[in-house]
Amino acid sequence: MARRSGTDPAEVRAAVLAVGDWLTDEAAPAPARAELAAAVRGSARALAAAAPGHSVEVRVPPFVAVQCVEGPRHTRGTPPNVVETDPRTWLRLVTGETALADAIESGAVSASGSRATEIGHWLPLLRLPGA
Repeated sequence: MARRSGTDPAEVRAAVLAVGDWLTDEAAPAPARAELAAAVRGSARALAAAAPGHSVEVRVPPFVAVQCVEGPRHTRGTPPNVVETDPRTWLRLVTGETALADAIESGAVSASGSRATEIGHWLPLLRLPGA
């Protein structure tokens, strides 16, 4: 992962690994909100650092929204290229536990706009041990 102001790859990796059991086992207890927030925010910001730009907005409510992917800059209103999902699905994408195309097909990810799926070029950002 590329480093961006406020985004330390080691911290992002540690935050994601801290919730790793929950990502691979649906029966595992959900992580604390602070742990989940750190993993989601850090990984989304790492994506924005790896794919700088403003043509796609990635939203993972309630924790983060980032703009990434080089191309036309969006400045007002609803962006034309949006990817939105829940925290668990996002982190499964980040770790390669779920493929972007599969998540879109299942409805776990909403991807609108002709460039939204371009984030798939940078996913996964990291792998869980044993994956």
